[in-house]
Amino acid sequence: MTRTIVIGGGIVGASAAFRLADSGNDIVLVDRQDPGHATAAGAGIIAPGTSQRPLPAFYPFAADAVRYYPELVARLAELDAGDTRYEVVGKLLVATNENEFERLPAIQQVMERRRQEGMPNLGTTSLVSAEEARSMFPALGDVAGAIHVPEAARVDGASVRDAMVMGARKRGATILQGEARLLQGTDDGAVVEVEGTTHAVDRVIVAAGCWTNRFLEPIGVSVPVAPQKGQIMHIGMGETTTSRWPIVGTFGDQYILTFGPNRVVCGATRETGSGYDLRTTPGGLQSVTNEALRVAPGLANGTVEEVRVGLRPLSDDGLPFIGEIDGHRSVIVATGHGPSGLQLGPWSGVIAADLALGMQPSSAISAFAVGR
Repeated sequence: MTRTIVIGGGIVGASAAFRLADSGNDIVLVDRQDPGHATAAGAGIIAPGTSQRPLPAFYPFAADAVRYYPELVARLAELDAGDTRYEVVGKLLVATNENEFERLPAIQQVMERRRQEGMPNLGTTSLVSAEEARSMFPALGDVAGAIHVPEAARVDGASVRDAMVMGARKRGATILQGEARLLQGTDDGAVVEVEGTTHAVDRVIVAAGCWTNRFLEPIGVSVPVAPQKGQIMHIGMGETTTSRWPIVGTFGDQYILTFGPNRVVCGATRETGSGYDLRTTPGGLQSVTNEALRVAPGLANGTVEEVRVGLRPLSDDGLPFIGEIDGHRSVIVATGHGPSGLQLGPWSGVIAADLALGMQPSSAISAFAVGR
């Protein structure tokens, strides 16, 4: 049995803890519960095959990550660990003008190629008219058309994290809240202090998001990850049922998605260089509101229920860090997922857990090496 301590209770750390506990290992999960958890703020689109990111190493890993979601959701349901709010609802990539509309066929071809190569959560895509798009998402405005992606899914970050933490607890994990300090991390083992109690462990998984470098500082290691602020708006639509409305994506960075019975989520800003600023700002709200109403003016009479602010751990090259640290191989880092945390996070936690157990990773992770 391997004794492991996981630092960080977001979606990556929760997944690692659940994986280790569910396979019968001795596991402690520690979280300081800082304000600004990206996981708690986020609502995720689980359909990387629709992405237009120019990062080739992203897609094979993302395919494995999305393929894992149904297995994870089913296992958590077996354990009665709580609702993950993962659901296949489809996605519309909307064109808001004729120039964007002319680009849709080429984008659809890319999606179809990815589907044929095995990318999940796409299904057979189709070009749909503005009228067809509005029949699926009635709040849409005067769009030019869209690509419909029938098997795209969405998830609520806090819900899936809470379910994994509960699953880990049910499988014997110890869950602690407090400050963790790395006292020692060698190739042979690590020592971590949590609120005055010392834990000698075989492995430590550092999944502390944009706070990762603070934990690694005692061993003189850092990774190029910085907080990127995101502001995301939740709108209540009164008597309108939004449960089955699809995700809406555009040619920009922001999105719209829904949860039942009547919640619409719009955002999120990508405020690179924000530092640890957690303020809700007029500029952020303007950005989210303007984009949401540009695409879906039918949301204008909804009620702003809340605005969430989270800090994404953004790496300098857009790819996560997952792997052991040379010279400190008892320490495994899993961070830097940026805007893809809810897509990649559960699988990244699995890979980190497997590394802690000395197993060969099930996905290629050389592009995500610490120290690259």
